[in-house]
Amino acid sequence: MVSKLLQGLGIRMFLAGSSYNFRTGQLDPEAVSHQVERVRRAGGFEGQVIYSLQQVHGTQVAYADGSNGDEGLIGRQFQEADGLLTDRKGIVLMTKFADCTPVVLYDPVQGVLASLHSGWRGTAQEISKRAIEKMQYQFGSRVEDLYAYIGPSIDQAHYEVGEEVYQAFASHPQVDQFMAPGQKEGKYQLSMTQANLAVLEDAGLPSHRIEVATESTYTSDQLHSSRQEGPNYQLNALFVMMK
Repeated sequence: MVSKLLQGLGIRMFLAGSSYNFRTGQLDPEAVSHQVERVRRAGGFEGQVIYSLQQVHGTQVAYADGSNGDEGLIGRQFQEADGLLTDRKGIVLMTKFADCTPVVLYDPVQGVLASLHSGWRGTAQEISKRAIEKMQYQFGSRVEDLYAYIGPSIDQAHYEVGEEVYQAFASHPQVDQFMAPGQKEGKYQLSMTQANLAVLEDAGLPSHRIEVATESTYTSDQLHSSRQEGPNYQLNALFVMMK
């Protein structure tokens, strides 16, 4: 459940699914520390700085240099952001998700890695484009050099949304490719995978440089799903690092 494309380019990845829980508000600090150590061992991140976020369904992308940010339960963290960006090897970027979409961007030419939490709000506001723009402005990345991975999220058949969500995407020229009429009046079925793919392709990434996960958080017993689990849902986490 990680990107073979990015792993082949030297990115270390680990997906902590249903046997973990990174909804840290449900856990005491000792339990959080135990899970972090499990990830370090399983993912090969021993001794590395881990960055996490207080995710808010926005488009803010924070730069991680290994020493900035606040001290947190998991490692270092930024408040009120939904993306992490680094040009440093050995820094682990963590994205939490249940039914939202983790998106990873990598520029092997400039050596820049980004990890994003793209819920429907972030996708509608094109957080992936915001991250690409930051990579271009800060590090001189070229879109033709980028690779992307769209991670597991809820599948279209199980993601019924209302008018508010539809209107957030209504002006997108490819909306019909990822939004279908629902079975109930005023309801729609949204494909988060296809919506994120449309954002990346619109930003200029060629399709052969984008890998798309096929797993659904809703139907997979290896992943947490907020819609499947209800109010007490737990969180998956994707960890990525340049070696």
